[in-house]
Amino acid sequence: APPESSSRPAKKGKEEKASDRVAPQSPSTASQPSNATIDQATYRIGLEAELQISVWREPELSLTVAVRPDGVITMPLLNDLHVVGLSPMELQTLLGEKLKEFVTEPQVTVIVRQIRSRKVYLVGEVGRQGVFALNANKTVLELLAEAGGLAPFAKAGSIYILRNQNGRQIRIPFDYKKAIAGRVSKENPMLEPGDVVVVP
Repeated sequence: APPESSSRPAKKGKEEKASDRVAPQSPSTASQPSNATIDQATYRIGLEAELQISVWREPELSLTVAVRPDGVITMPLLNDLHVVGLSPMELQTLLGEKLKEFVTEPQVTVIVRQIRSRKVYLVGEVGRQGVFALNANKTVLELLAEAGGLAPFAKAGSIYILRNQNGRQIRIPFDYKKAIAGRVSKENPMLEPGDVVVVP
């Protein structure tokens, strides 16, 4: 009887340790399915994205950061860096160049761990307003189709996109009729994370 009773607490201890190991892995494993749908070659870093930055043999420079609402991350030695719009590879190159002042031949790896910012917003005279996922390349027309199209009183010639670019908001006009005609591809631009499409 005593050996059995002493072995039971040991098993419980192992179970607790196993659960402790599983817990920190769950956020990264949960993010894998969403990241799998993203083409890493074309993905552009967006607001609130969680990035894992690793610098070989430099543990103090290796960290996980979230992109702030102003599009900036903070790195040791480098302070604030604007990263929204860059691909992971472009950010690796940028960090490698900037770290040369402090590290001999820095080898940088950037991994997108979680993508929270790949969303666009649609407001105004449409079938369904709201927040829409941007898990792949999507044009304004595709977004409008997903939302059920324009409402009867929508001003098709006055639609525009609000986009944050280099820390300021710009307004991009969108001509629905020209886009429908499909004569020029630029009339139906690709959406970027955080875009707000306004249909008056």
